[in-house]
Amino acid sequence: MGKKKKQPKKGRRGYSTEVPVVTRVKFPNKRMGEMFGRVVDIYGNDRMQVFCEDGKHRIGRIRGKIKKRVWIRRGDLVIVNPWEWETETKDGMGKCEISWRYMRHEISWLERNKRIPENLSINNIPL
Repeated sequence: MGKKKKQPKKGRRGYSTEVPVVTRVKFPNKRMGEMFGRVVDIYGNDRMQVFCEDGKHRIGRIRGKIKKRVWIRRGDLVIVNPWEWETETKDGMGKCEISWRYMRHEISWLERNKRIPENLSINNIPL
């Protein structure tokens, strides 16, 4: 009888150490009200606290299209769409929808080209 080939373990993927070449980076569409945001805290149930480019804290909800495909962690740079039909109160936070998460190589490209606002650097976010 022939020897059996050793099968790789399922669920294990080899991660490449190569940095992908940045060809296209998505920007927030200002006409549609989109803006940059930084994830500050995670509440669970697809909700998280986001510090937005306009200086406000909002409760962000992960969009259904990216919910199962992208994992969002604390400190990630995202694009948010604020809810305009939401009536803002003095003590409550507004709400928004998270529609995009940037990868590491995209963030480094944005930082090199100075496209990220100053108030969204990780050290400047008020908690």
